[in-house]
Amino acid sequence: MFYAPVLFQTVGFKNDASLLSSVITGLVNVFSTLVSIYGVDRVGRRKLLLQACVQMFISQTAIGAILLVHLKGSNSLDEGLAGLVVVLVCLFVMSFAWSWGPLGWLIPSETFPLEIRTSGFACAVSSNMLFTFIIAQAFLSMMCHMRAFIFFFFAAWIVAMGLFVLFLLPETKNVPIDAMVERVWKQHPVWKRFMDDYHGKEGVKNVGMII
Repeated sequence: MFYAPVLFQTVGFKNDASLLSSVITGLVNVFSTLVSIYGVDRVGRRKLLLQACVQMFISQTAIGAILLVHLKGSNSLDEGLAGLVVVLVCLFVMSFAWSWGPLGWLIPSETFPLEIRTSGFACAVSSNMLFTFIIAQAFLSMMCHMRAFIFFFFAAWIVAMGLFVLFLLPETKNVPIDAMVERVWKQHPVWKRFMDDYHGKEGVKNVGMII
């Protein structure tokens, strides 16, 4: 989204066409976010994230493959392939906009226990901003050096994201915030051991304070 005009110029669009293409992807981003607003409490967080991982991975690898095969000789794509790249970018933006974009803010705001919600959400927001800054600073240099392989690089991270959701992120659909620990974290096969230890220590501390 930051460098859409640069990316589209790289694959052969002229200045006006690259700006128009970035406007198209921006509109796709806005309208796809509405899907998340409508579906997050109907479909669930995990399903949206996992579906988006599949769509984003396919889009990234397809763009990388097209650029790797067809961009080597002429440093530009013919009109049909360039249009296909725009479609694939829109598919990527679409899936991100109804999943990882908005849910990256929603999930941290509702999953942390009440005792650490403020600090936990602050940590999540700070790390989000930090890595956004790092990617924004590094992307152009990475694209110049890695060329088409940059898309495979980010596709590998999408696989890691999907595995994290699959094995470590619990579903929080229709769960009240004050019931998150008992109904979500204490039931999760991985995190329940930490929650038991945490509340066990809190219970001992509270009993000590009462005594």
